[in-house]
Amino acid sequence: MPLEIPLAPVGVRAAELNARYRHHSATAVLRHALSDPQVGRIALVSSFGAESVVLLHMLSVVDRSAPVIFLDTEMLFAETLEYQKDLSEQLGLSDVRVIRPDRRQLLERDPDALLHRTDPDGCCALRKTEPLQDALAPFDAWITGRKRFQGGARAALEFFEAEDDTRIKVNPLAHWDKSDVQDYMVNNRLPRHPLVSQGYPSIGCAPCTSRVGAGEDERAGRWRGAQKEECGIHFVNGKMVRG
Repeated sequence: MPLEIPLAPVGVRAAELNARYRHHSATAVLRHALSDPQVGRIALVSSFGAESVVLLHMLSVVDRSAPVIFLDTEMLFAETLEYQKDLSEQLGLSDVRVIRPDRRQLLERDPDALLHRTDPDGCCALRKTEPLQDALAPFDAWITGRKRFQGGARAALEFFEAEDDTRIKVNPLAHWDKSDVQDYMVNNRLPRHPLVSQGYPSIGCAPCTSRVGAGEDERAGRWRGAQKEECGIHFVNGKMVRG
C-alpha cells in the first residue's frame, strides 16, 4: 500500500493553488480542486439555498459521487428540506450527508428552541458551526458557493483560502457576478428554490430570514435588525475569514 505524502502547510498550499489556477474558469477550478493532490480530501458544503443549485449542478457534471454536506439545523424552512431531497435526486448526487446538531447539546443549551432570539451567534454555533466542524474533521478542504458580489467580508475572495492551519476553503464561483449565476441557471434549466419567487433571495433558518424589499441588498433579510452578517461557519478562532 503506497504511503501518503504529507501535505504542506495550509497557507502555502492555498497560495500555490491560487497562483496555479488564478485564471481558470469556475468549472476548471472545481475539477482541479477535486483531483489536485495539494487539495487533499474534499467535500462540498451546501445550504441548498437560493443559488446553491449552480455549484451542485457543476459538481454533478464533474463528479456526482463527491461528498456533499448539508446542514439541517432543524430550523430550516420546509421548502428547503423538500428542495434538498428533490434536487439531490434530480442531479444524481450519490453521497449527500445530512448533518444535524447534537441532540444532547440542543437539550442542554436550547431546550425551547428560542436561543436565536437572545443569542443568535450562540444559536448558529450550536446548530451550524459545531456540527459542521465535526462533519469536516475527515477532510483537508471544503467547497463553498461564496462570491465576491455578495459584498462584506466576501468582496476580496480568492479561489483558494487558508482556513487557519486546518484546511483549505475552495470558492469556485468567487469571481462570478449576479448575471453569471442567473445565466447558468437559465441555460441549464435548473430548478429554483421555491422561496426565491416569494421574495427570499438569500435563505437561511426560518426564524432569522425575512423577505427582502425592492432596492435592498439581497442579504438584508438575514438576521434583520441584528449586528450580524454571517452565521459563523466562515469564522476562524472567532474572527470572520476574509479573502
